[in-house]
This record gives sequence, structure tokens and C-alpha cells, in this order.
Amino acid sequence: MAHDLDSVKAALVNSRRRLLPQTNVVATGVGYKVTRGRKTAALSIVCSVTRKVALSELAPRDQVPSTIDGIPTDVVATGVIRAFQERTARHRPAPGGVSIGHRDITAGTLGCLVSRGGQLFILSNNHVLANSNDALRGDAILQPGPVDGGRLPDDHIAALEDFVPIAFLEPPSECQFARGVITALNAGCQLIGSKTRYRTINIQATENRVDAAIARPLDPTLVKREILEIGAISGLGSGNLGTAIKKSGRTTGLTAGEVMQVDVTVNVQYGPGRTAQFSDQLLAGPMSQGGDSGSAVLDNNNRLIGLLFAGSENSTIINRIEHVFSELRLTL
Repeated sequence: MAHDLDSVKAALVNSRRRLLPQTNVVATGVGYKVTRGRKTAALSIVCSVTRKVALSELAPRDQVPSTIDGIPTDVVATGVIRAFQERTARHRPAPGGVSIGHRDITAGTLGCLVSRGGQLFILSNNHVLANSNDALRGDAILQPGPVDGGRLPDDHIAALEDFVPIAFLEPPSECQFARGVITALNAGCQLIGSKTRYRTINIQATENRVDAAIARPLDPTLVKREILEIGAISGLGSGNLGTAIKKSGRTTGLTAGEVMQVDVTVNVQYGPGRTAQFSDQLLAGPMSQGGDSGSAVLDNNNRLIGLLFAGSENSTIINRIEHVFSELRLTL
């Protein structure tokens, strides 16, 4: 028998007081019943639950009846429903995915919590926590970051502990001898009609694989292991071609994508005249913007696979977590 919307609404009003107190039930409403994954045309009373469990695991008083006043019911797993939190606000305890930064930068993202030597640390980028090599161990880390209103001393959440230095590409060589040789070579090319031209550069001294840093919370109770809208990290994974990924960041929140390229070597700009080359990176599509730097990148099983640090309008660049953990000697 089909039921009209008004009669289903009336039945819901009469039953919600006994449905909401049941174990796992977090919401009740009116919707179309879903059977075997397909939406039907039948209106139903829908109970949203944190997770679906077998009827045998529930006490009779906690079992949602199959019908209420002849109207079918439906049970949908939504998880715990929480108020959305402003990522640029002050959070105590602070989870992954919120604004953070060295006292002298704008803001980036608190990636996640990690361990080293039995101590708890915040993981993010060098350019977020260590001001692109210009910081000193012990410098103040603010949550939220300075551009989001973070100020000393009230928002001082951690102290810089360690970072992997970024090796920047040098500008063209100032060596006069080298310039003379290049001038002569280019003149020779011009004389013979060749379009080839030479230029001087300085070689980057060290290969970059990560833009990463850690900070020690002033008190462990000021932070928590969850990542906003993702939850707890389940372990470590590895990014491969086609791996479905997600991140929770200060600017764009929860976004998803996939690993589109591996073994990427990329030149990354860090402001006017500062470029660094990174190797063995992962590349995904447009799932980040400025301020998302430092976000933890996870697969669909909540395994940590990378650390987001750069991107463009249509791409996102990610450090492999294997390199981050190796170079900073970290564990989960």
C-alpha cells in the first residue's frame, strides 16, 4: 500500500521520541526506501545510525521495527554526525586538517601526529613549520596560523623540533670565466647558423625528496590524533598509479582524487627567485589550494601515503610518506 507524504510525516512525529534514544540511532526523517542499493518509489521512515549491526547484537528495545503504522522503515549508516568546525579557528585539542604555522609565515595545515623516540610530534611541511629553512629549533608554532589570527602567547601550541632542509636551485652563475666561455660558444653557434644557445647555471647540491618538518606540542593534550572529516589513521600505505586518495586541509577541506603520476621530478617555486627541484613525487589532480600545504594524504582505507606540499590550478604534488618517515626517523 502506498502512503502519501503527510501520513508518513505524521507517523514520524509519533515515533521519533522512541526511535532516537535507541542505540546507534543519530537521526530520523522521511525518505524513499532503498532496497539492494536502489532507491524505490516507496516513502519510508528513515533511521540514520552510526553503524549497521546484526539484529542479534541489539536488545529488542534497540531494534528498529520493519514497519511503523504500516509504513516501511529504512536503516542507513551515516556514522557519527558532528558540527562542522571552522578550519581556520583555534582548536584545542587541535586535529589534523586545521590551520597552523611558524610565527613568521601566513598559514598551512596541521597534517597529523607522529612519533619519534617515544615522543609525540606534529607533522607538516618545512615551509609551514620551519619557514623554508629560515627557522630555528624551538621557534614558536601557532594554531591557528598568523594569517588566521594566531598570536603569541595565546595561540602558541608547539615548538619547532626538526626539519629536512630544502636545497634550492641557485640563480645563473656569476663566474666571469664561465660567462666568457658561454659568450664565445653562443657566438660560434650564431656564426654557423645554429639556433642552439648555452647558458650558465649552478647545480643544486642536494636532491630533494621531501618538504617536511615536525614540531613538539607544548602539552600532548593540546593535540589529537584524529583528522577532521577523516578520523584516525589506520596505518601506512604507498601511493601507486590509480590509488584513490583524500586529504583534509585548511583551505579546501576534505577533497578526494587519485594518483595520476608517479616518479615525478618537479621544479617548485617558493617565491620570487627561489626554486627547488624534487624527485620521486606523486602527482594528483586539482584537490588543493594555497594553505593546504602540510595536509596528510590517505588512501580509502585511511592509510597514510603522503604529505601534500605544492600544486597548481590543475595539479597537486605529494611527498611519498616513506621518504618523510625515513628522513625524519618517524613512526605513527
